Amino acid sequence: MNEASHRYLVALGSNVPVPGVGGPKKVITAALEYLSDSLGGAGIKIMAAAPIMDSAPVGPSTRHYANSAAVIETYLAPSELLIILQKAERKFGRVRRGQPWRARPLDLDIVLWDGGVWASAELSIPHPRFRSRDFVLGPAAHIAPNWRDPITGLSLQHLFARLTQPRPIPR
Repeated sequence: MNEASHRYLVALGSNVPVPGVGGPKKVITAALEYLSDSLGGAGIKIMAAAPIMDSAPVGPSTRHYANSAAVIETYLAPSELLIILQKAERKFGRVRRGQPWRARPLDLDIVLWDGGVWASAELSIPHPRFRSRDFVLGPAAHIAPNWRDPITGLSLQHLFARLTQPRPIPR
């Protein structure tokens, strides 16, 4: 990558099979291949990818999810990367309308980037809800345990431990 490249942490999720691809785990694998191969021309390089995990649905969907995370490197600015990721979601059959948190073939979210904080009408980095989602923090902490949240200053490993370790009941 060139001198102006950035690193991003991207969360991947799927809970709907895609014709010609397969079930959610295969969708995640195919999406990572698509990002690195097809979009390599967009300057995207997969630096690390977490193992795929299963998670319970959020919201009205009843289908379990396959989730992962990837650290990517690209020269794209956050708003440009968002456009590319939404294009990839559409390629796998995602339609952005209707109820939020419904079943979807592919969900790609920018969670963090090496530039710290980013805010626009379309995109907020860090992702506003990532600290409360074990299905994001688990895979993310697996591949980038020391990456720090620019808001709290805590590492992904620390955030995941805070979220998942049992706590005593207050008296």
